[in-house]
Amino acid sequence: MFLDLIRRRNPALIEQAIALHQAGRLPANAYVIDLDAVEANARHIAQVAARHGLKAFAMTKQMGRNGSFCRAVARGGIAKAVAVDMECARATSKAGMGLGHLGHLVQVPRAEIDAAASLSPDNWTVLSLEQAAMAGAAARKLGRVQDILVRLVAEGDTFYRCQEGGFPADDVVALAEKIDAIDGGRFAGITTFPSQLFDHATGTVKRTPNLATLERAAEALAKAGRRDIEINTPGTTSAEILSMLAAAGATQVEPGHGLTGTTPLHAVRDLPEIPAVVYLSEVSHHIGSESFCFGGGLYIDPVFPAYPVKAVVSSEPTVSDEALFGVDIPVPASIDYYGMIDAGTRRPAIGDSVIFGFRPQAFVTRAYAVGVSGLSSGAPQVETIYDAFGRPADWPL
Repeated sequence: MFLDLIRRRNPALIEQAIALHQAGRLPANAYVIDLDAVEANARHIAQVAARHGLKAFAMTKQMGRNGSFCRAVARGGIAKAVAVDMECARATSKAGMGLGHLGHLVQVPRAEIDAAASLSPDNWTVLSLEQAAMAGAAARKLGRVQDILVRLVAEGDTFYRCQEGGFPADDVVALAEKIDAIDGGRFAGITTFPSQLFDHATGTVKRTPNLATLERAAEALAKAGRRDIEINTPGTTSAEILSMLAAAGATQVEPGHGLTGTTPLHAVRDLPEIPAVVYLSEVSHHIGSESFCFGGGLYIDPVFPAYPVKAVVSSEPTVSDEALFGVDIPVPASIDYYGMIDAGTRRPAIGDSVIFGFRPQAFVTRAYAVGVSGLSSGAPQVETIYDAFGRPADWPL
């Protein structure tokens, strides 16, 4: 879905990924990240967020919490991360980012509560009073008071399966008092996910019912005399939608795919953010009319209905139509050991580079995440090669 966009708007990323791979400087099974584009994207989002009075926290899971990716985002003006889990919190902290938000979408396991508190998160989302009590107790040990966000739920709200949970929105005023009564805790605000989603029918990003739930809850809190409430509104975030969120009362936004120009909206409209990531593989072997390429990172975030997958396959830097091949990738229920290139009579050579353009989620794969700078200047530098959990990879051995 994004390959044609990258070929048109950031061809150097494809060309240099091929050149670096053929020179032995990049491994197959790698997300290759254009750090210059990421920095520019982060700067644009940060500037627009500032104009609307919004705090921006970076979601880094999609890029495997790669250290140079985190630093590029910080150089662009988004200095703090939202951690989807404790692995994310550790990796982004090691990369030098502050921790803006923890506990949402994944709650902190009991045995890691103290470790989480030691990272001094600005905001800690809880789905239960038990979690809030543990967060407060851990903060108290450190002489801190932890700002706590609560995820709210109302009838008609939208949640992905396996991501449900939260407090009844109608109880938010009493809930705030209960959080404030926790030693070491302080009620700081409200959140949900997703507060907006891409609408395929119109090709636009629209509010979900969840956002209206937050608006009603904020109004109830204001009537109860509460001021300076944080309203956290994650989901499908690019600079394009920040005015909509600000108008709804949001105070916090969490760009993730916006940092690499790969939100669904980027696939249908040219937005200021530049596409900044490709998936790199190489031809392994041939069987009949198919050429097999290495997998490991062939998880395509299913924000669009199934579509024909294509790749650029070449030993020379190119974005030409002649290098495009259809590729059959394994269904999500299968392990993606290989992708199958429909080579026909145009059989590529073993070792040829294979470049995909899709919306990734590196942290759920076994792929490398590679940060490359200087692509636009023609003098690329491989800054980091990390595994999918934000750890430096032993490559090459």
